[in-house]
Amino acid sequence: MKQLFDDISQEMSALTTKRYSTSFSLGISFLNKDLHKPIYSIYGFVRFADEIVDSFHGFDKETLLAEFKTETYKSIAQGISLNPILNSFQWAVNKYEIPLELIETFLNSMEMDLGKQIYDKATYEKYILGSAEVVGLMCLKVFVNGNEAEYEKLKPSAMKLGSAFQKINFLRDLKADYQELGRTYFPGIDMQEFNATVKKEIEADIEKDFRAGYEGILQLPKEARFGVYMAYKYYFKLFKKIKTKSAHSILTERIRIPNYRKVRILFTSYLRHNLNLL
Repeated sequence: MKQLFDDISQEMSALTTKRYSTSFSLGISFLNKDLHKPIYSIYGFVRFADEIVDSFHGFDKETLLAEFKTETYKSIAQGISLNPILNSFQWAVNKYEIPLELIETFLNSMEMDLGKQIYDKATYEKYILGSAEVVGLMCLKVFVNGNEAEYEKLKPSAMKLGSAFQKINFLRDLKADYQELGRTYFPGIDMQEFNATVKKEIEADIEKDFRAGYEGILQLPKEARFGVYMAYKYYFKLFKKIKTKSAHSILTERIRIPNYRKVRILFTSYLRHNLNLL
């Protein structure tokens, strides 16, 4: 029975999210239940593509990503895939009319990660667009459930929020990206001269994105607002912690939020949301 296979596919996307990101899965759990499956489906797809370029060392990553890309478009066109993650994703794409150009832009950014490179301003902005901003737009397509006017209105804020999240990831993972993967995402930065001044410039840029993204959260449909606010609060707490660290610390350790603090974020966010204090 096809429905059983579809259910299993969506369960695989949910499991992928929960195993790879406790923070993201926590945010999803506070979305309206009708939104869980499609958002899990998007995350599962994004995570698998990211794993190809980040983790599958010793394998032909270029071929694997090309095959994944081909199978993605085939699954969307046919409405089915024997890869459960892609089967789940194609369902979300077709149900919520996620534009193919968003998927293409995302996969192009994944291709940029296949080789070691130092980014300039143009390639940095291109990578942010594909790896983060369009993922936010995929989710927004689900949140507005076909309301094109709402989508267009919230589109800029969704992109800025995705951008802020990604730039925080870059700061958090600066050591691993540079030392293990040979990547330097922030443009015009010599990692041998990464200092407090450079760090503050990056943080100021992130703060601008955060402000714009927050305005969009306030305008989201009620079904999506609290879950997205949870993700925002987690990243904002992580960002504040990163700001307290020295440039040297960023280069030598990966900053984390302990689980007990995540619970505290959940509790305070829940109170603020229910009291309309966002």
